[in-house]
Amino acid sequence: MHATKGDHLRVHGRTVGEHDRVAEIVEVMGQDGEPPFRVRFQDGHETVMSPGPDSVVQHEEPASQ
Repeated sequence: MHATKGDHLRVHGRTVGEHDRVAEIVEVMGQDGEPPFRVRFQDGHETVMSPGPDSVVQHEEPASQ
């Protein structure tokens, strides 16, 4: 799993009715874009995560000109 600052981490819900959680990656703490990541969730909560197989990195799209 490779990420850069500004990408988003989507953590899929594990049970029926549980929604995906999306967090902004605010710091990449591993080497070469690897975990762990410091992330900020939409409610402002920050934590350090080493995402598992239930997570996917959504890369920030470059601004169009």
